[in-house]
Formats: sequence, C-alpha cells, structure tokens
Amino acid sequence: MEKRHVVILGAGPAGLGAAFQVTRLGRARVTVLEKNSVVGGNAGSFDLAGMRVDYGSHRLHPACDPAVLSDIREMLDGDLLDRPRHGRIRLRGRWIHFPLKPLDLAFKLPPSFALGVAADSVSKLTPRRPAGAELETFASVLERGLGRTICRDFYFPYARKLWGLEPETLSAVQARRRVSAGSLAKMVRKALRSVPGLKPPGSGRFFYPRDGYGQISEAYRHAAEQAGATFHLGARVDSLELDNRAGATVRYEQDGHRHSLAADFVWSTIPITALASLLNPSPPHEILHAARSIDYRAMILIYLVLEQEQFTEYDAHYFPESNIAITRLSEPKNYSESKEPRSRTVLCAELPCSPDGPEWNQSDEELSHLVCDALAVAGIPVRAPILQVTTRRLRQAYPIYREGYEADFNLLDEWLGKVEGLLTFGRQGLFAHDNTHHALYMAYAAADCINAEGRFEQTRWREYRRIFESHVVED
Repeated sequence: MEKRHVVILGAGPAGLGAAFQVTRLGRARVTVLEKNSVVGGNAGSFDLAGMRVDYGSHRLHPACDPAVLSDIREMLDGDLLDRPRHGRIRLRGRWIHFPLKPLDLAFKLPPSFALGVAADSVSKLTPRRPAGAELETFASVLERGLGRTICRDFYFPYARKLWGLEPETLSAVQARRRVSAGSLAKMVRKALRSVPGLKPPGSGRFFYPRDGYGQISEAYRHAAEQAGATFHLGARVDSLELDNRAGATVRYEQDGHRHSLAADFVWSTIPITALASLLNPSPPHEILHAARSIDYRAMILIYLVLEQEQFTEYDAHYFPESNIAITRLSEPKNYSESKEPRSRTVLCAELPCSPDGPEWNQSDEELSHLVCDALAVAGIPVRAPILQVTTRRLRQAYPIYREGYEADFNLLDEWLGKVEGLLTFGRQGLFAHDNTHHALYMAYAAADCINAEGRFEQTRWREYRRIFESHVVED
C-alpha cells in the first residue's frame, strides 16, 4: 500500500521536527511548504558582517526531551556547546545577575527593593480573606505569588513593554505559562540551584550550536531530506481545500507559478489565525471572528555592528524599566564563545511593538538612535564606531493573552480539531508561549500519533495536548 502523504505548512522547529520524525519512522511521505527562502523561522540564523546572528536571544534548554536532545547532538556532530548562563537584569538602576544568584540577592539588591520583598514575604504569612469569585488576571496571580514589590518593579513594567497592555488586562494563563518562578519560594529555589552541592544537572547552563541557533533548524532539514522528505522554499500557500472523502488539496505559489498538492493529512505550524483564512470552504462566520479576535505582539530586532571585539562579557541584558525602550539586548559572540572576527561584534536589541505603532515604520537609522539612547540610560553606552545597522521585523513574535482570549482561541481550536486530516501544532499553530524544545516535542508527538497503518490516532493526540498544557517557558 502506498504511504500516506503529509503536507506540512511551515519550516520552523515544529514543522522541521515533524518532517524528520515522520520520514525517519517511515509512517508517511512528507512535503514541507515554507514561504521564506530559508528554514527555521524565528529559530533561524543569518550572516551579518562576517558573523552568524540569530533572530533575537535563543538557547536550547537542558529541559529538552531526552530523545529530542539525543537527535540534536547526533545531527550536530560535536557542534552543540554546553555554555554557562551569564546574563543580567537592570533593577532600580542596579545590575543583578540572571539567572539569580544568592549573593546577588543578598548584597546587590537595592535596599528599598530588598525591604519591600521582605515585607511582602511577611505579609504572606498572614491569612487573607478568600478572594471569592474575583476574576483572576496576570496581575493578580503574580502579585499573590511574588508580592507587590517584585511585580511592580520587574514583572509588570516588563509585561507592559512585552505585550503592550496593562497587567490587569492580561489573562491569568499568561502568568502560568510565561513565568516559571511564579512564587517567592520557587524564585528562592531557582537561585539556590547556583550553589555548589545544590545545583541540579543543567542548572544555570544552556546548549548552543557552534554556528548559531539556526544550525539546529538546518540540521533537521538536512536529516529530514536524507530520510526522504521534500522541501519547497519560497512557497506561499494560497488555499487549503478540504474534502473529507478525498483528503485535501493544498494550492501554493512558488517562483511566479501556481502549484497544487494532494494530501492525506495537512499539518500546519503557521499562525492559527492565518490557517483559518486559508480554508476552502470557508469556516463559519463565528470561527473567522474568533480568529480575528486573537493576535500576536510584533517585534523589531535591531542589529548594531560595532568596531570592537566585545561589548560586554554578558550574553544578555534585560530591561524592565519603563524609561528604556528595548526589553533585551544580546551579543551573539558571547553565546558561542566565538573570538572571530577580532575587530567586530554585533548587538541585537529587541523592541516589542505593534505593526500599527510608530516604531514599525521607523528607519534603521532612527532605530539605531533609539537603541543607543536606551543603552546610554542603562549606563552601558555605545562608544565604538557603528559600522552597520540592519533590522528584522517579526509580525508574530509573541501571542497576546488578553483577558478572555480563551473563549475565542478554544472555539477556533476545537473547530479546527474536528476537520478531518487537519492538524495544527507548534508555537504558532497552538498560540503558545513555548520554547524551541517544546515545539520539537510537539513535532515528535504528532509523528507518534501516526500508527503503522498510516492512520492518525486522535485519542493519543488528545493525551499529548494535555501534556502541552503543562509547558512553561524557560527563562
């Protein structure tokens, strides 16, 4: 019997992982359609001034599923580096190491901040009247778990910058899925993990490919092709025609020509909002309305090429303060410990924004001034000559969990889940705040749901979906 045909939309980590695993297991033949000319999506890399740079700050976390991590190690053949975390957070004008360290907490915190945290800790010992039926939000969940001081000085201003909304208007799910240290006790435990003798395996460390984070994506593509998968890059999907009796037809454009593919299964890793608009026949009005009611936060990545070997020793800086426009600054050479080229380094500044906002249409020169002004305020001014400025704009950087978004997402998700032969998964496909290792786990899970007869086991997939709901972003 001829193998079933799986067409995968999108070649980010989820699509790449699924293409590799399905073809390796021999469960189906696979074709991947990717609108960009390279694979990886936001988990890719590109060359800039003789250096390899990523789309923001990326790390492969030790929490990665062992089977996935084993495959990555084998694919990269010695190029997966084990690196120490070495970042810092600016808090009330002072720098605190990130991940948190006990000595920093004891001696480097601003006294007023430390006293505030202590007072919040004491107040938690006093029983409070139950909140009753009060609606939980991002703000209420974190303030109850971490106290007023940490929230008002770090999480709340950072949330305003990251998602462009007040913390009180964000869903409680945002707190539970996005903040791994959701209580003072968890925060202390994480800090204690840096103490010798208390440090669990992998704590305070991360994995990073020698040739940039995108090397993982490129390795998956190569392995998937070696196993028999076919990739079409520069392929823009126009429509997805569904027929419960005859599978699906995917229509796409590539190099100015229109093409179509017959598929038994269509697996989509593109934004779930975009997927709904591609379906033919079109979904009911209420489904399209739900798709339009959820949205993503955009991001501008601003790269400065500096004429100096190294800007700082830190891999990443975090800026919660509202008077500093950017949220994070990374230096790619410090992730891979590269020394070359000796005369240049690159800074990557992250600026969350709205495509409707003024920043989205600013020139590279204007954005470079914004970054330089921000770093001057932070006390780490750019003093070396700027040799080059370039930018990348990510339209779907982070899902926005507005209060009440769950109703719209669940309606859309449940309707799509009932469409025969259609599967949506991955970070964009499930509107999830997830790391790369989570997306790859979803990919392997999807492949595991195709049985030896080539049928997709929905019951098993529902079991995996319950596991996905437990994923929490690793900082």
